[in-house]
Amino acid sequence: MVRDGYYYGISLLVVAALLYFLTGSWLWPIVPVLLALFFLWFFRDPRRSIPQGEGLVVSPADGKVTSVLRVATPDGDSQRMSIFLNVFNVHVNRSPISGVLHEVRYQKGQYLNAMNPESAEKNEQNLAVVLADEGYTVAFKQIAGLLARRIVFRPTPGTRLQRGERIGLIKFGSRVDVILPGNAQILVKPGDHVQGGSTVLARIPQKDPLGQEDDLLVETLV
Repeated sequence: MVRDGYYYGISLLVVAALLYFLTGSWLWPIVPVLLALFFLWFFRDPRRSIPQGEGLVVSPADGKVTSVLRVATPDGDSQRMSIFLNVFNVHVNRSPISGVLHEVRYQKGQYLNAMNPESAEKNEQNLAVVLADEGYTVAFKQIAGLLARRIVFRPTPGTRLQRGERIGLIKFGSRVDVILPGNAQILVKPGDHVQGGSTVLARIPQKDPLGQEDDLLVETLV
C-alpha cells in the first residue's frame, strides 16, 4: 500500500475514536470509519508481473484506453495513447520502459474532466521523458482530472528507471498519456483495460546490424 493510505486511514480512524469517546455512540463514527476503509483500499499497491523482452512498452497506469492517435511533434511523427483512470483503479504509476529519465516538466493548470480532450493541454500535469538504451524515447504525462488534486512524481532527471518500476501516483480520478515513437507497433486498442507495469501497450521494432527493423511481431499478429 502507498503510505498516503496509512496517513488518511489512520487519521480518520482516530477521528472515529474521538467521536465515539465524545458521544458514546457508534452512529457518528460510521462515516469516518467508512472513509478510512475507502482510503486504505484506494491506495492499494498490488505486485505486478513485469514482461521481459526487447522494445516492450508497458502501461504506466491502470485504466481504460480511450484513444490512440498519430501526432506530429518537432522530433517527427509520434503516437499518443490516452489512458483514463477512474476512482476505482489502482493509481500507482510505473515507468513504461527501462532507461534514463531524461526530462521532467511540471505544469500547473486547471482541473477539467480527464475525459475532456482539452485536459491534455490545460490541466495540471507532469511530463516525464525516458531515453531507452536503444536510443528511442518514450514520454508519459500524468494529468490531473476533475477530482485529482495532486500529482506525485519521485525520480529526478538522470535517474535510471527499470520497466515497471513505481515512480509516483495521481490521487483520485485522472489520466495518463503515453507518447510513443511513430514506428511503435500498438498492441492495444481504445476500450481495452490495462494494468500498470504488466500490460504491454506497444513494441518498438529493433534494428539489426544492417539497419533493418525486425518484423517478427508483425508476422505473429497476421
